[in-house]
Amino acid sequence: MKPHDADPSQPASFRPEPDADGTIRLQKLLAQSGVASRRKCEELMLDGHVEVDGEVVTRLGTKVDPHTAVVRVKGKRLPPISPHVYLVLNKPRGVVSTMSDPEGRRNLGDLVADRPERLFHVGRLDTDTSGLLILTNDGDFAQRLAHPSYEVDKTYVAEVEGELHKGVLKQLKAGVTLDDGPVTVSSVRIVSGSHGRNAHDRTIVELVIHEGRNRIVRRLLEHVGHPVTRLTRTQIGPVGLGKLPLGEIRELSLDELGELMDSAQL
Repeated sequence: MKPHDADPSQPASFRPEPDADGTIRLQKLLAQSGVASRRKCEELMLDGHVEVDGEVVTRLGTKVDPHTAVVRVKGKRLPPISPHVYLVLNKPRGVVSTMSDPEGRRNLGDLVADRPERLFHVGRLDTDTSGLLILTNDGDFAQRLAHPSYEVDKTYVAEVEGELHKGVLKQLKAGVTLDDGPVTVSSVRIVSGSHGRNAHDRTIVELVIHEGRNRIVRRLLEHVGHPVTRLTRTQIGPVGLGKLPLGEIRELSLDELGELMDSAQL
């Protein structure tokens, strides 16, 4: 159940219009952001479920600056009004994780060529890895979210060679040290396997890490004896691919952006 009644598909680019003085009534901001109807938003305020900059606000008609106020409904962050865009991309294999490429290879810029903004990618994926990337024109957000100190979990689904036994799962959960340092695996589970006389031995495994080092998942699984044959990133923090087709983009929802901003302490 959601901590509040916001439409989870409400795009982060949906921006309520402030009044001439740059402020907006709080219940109007909540309603126009998709939290709930105006009447329900007023009830949430009166019941003490709305905070602004760490203070509970119950007085109807309270006005806030929607660009700077940190608003929470039942503890859940409502992102500020911003000119920035925040996009989810399902990167296909074979696409280089750069916005342009001097060698003429297919790159991220080709997939968003119709966008007017100058976009940055948050982190990167290997050329032969598919899956979720976040694109934005908010440089501070991109830099903060990619920084390892904020430990945003990333979920990967990997097809690996061989049958992956429980002992290997325990080894991964206990932590593995590679040439460039230790790797902590938050969780790991076997999704499926393909074994038997007439089958090529393959295992599909899902693992969650917050590392962002170069080819970290491939190196990790090869270290424990199971080289990766296919790899997809399916989630970053609260943001999942869902049914987003390869090569397509969508906007982050307000809920997703709010959680990511909290994770990055913005």
